[in-house]
Amino acid sequence: MMFFKNRSEKANIFENVPLFSNFSQRHRELIASQADEVQAKAGKTLARQGEQGLEFIIIIAGQARVEKSGRVIAQLGVGDYFGEISLIDGKARTATVIAETPMTLLVIHKRSFSYLLDKVPGLERKMLLSLCSMLRQAEESIHD
Repeated sequence: MMFFKNRSEKANIFENVPLFSNFSQRHRELIASQADEVQAKAGKTLARQGEQGLEFIIIIAGQARVEKSGRVIAQLGVGDYFGEISLIDGKARTATVIAETPMTLLVIHKRSFSYLLDKVPGLERKMLLSLCSMLRQAEESIHD
């Protein structure tokens, strides 16, 4: 079952993803053109800690859990995304992500991700700010 009828409809979903919400419709359409719609069944491992990450994944429907060294550290839902760290630094995934419900995902593969970083003004900066936010949250949880 396809979630989106056309590219413009797919682009509109990015309005609700914080990382992409401030981009123009044209840039969201460019991002959407690089994203493949993928269905995942409950229980499917979407990313595995320690393995090479080859895609950036945005959750359109469904829920997933994030595990680090076998311990659940977060829950993900609509609008959340993962995989950007491995694509940016080229190193192994930092956590495992497992679908808890059936899911609809938008997947941007490594080559397309690099293309978007070059073509969409401000995307690199927003990624950097997003990573800084995650780092601050991690630091706060260590000190709590």
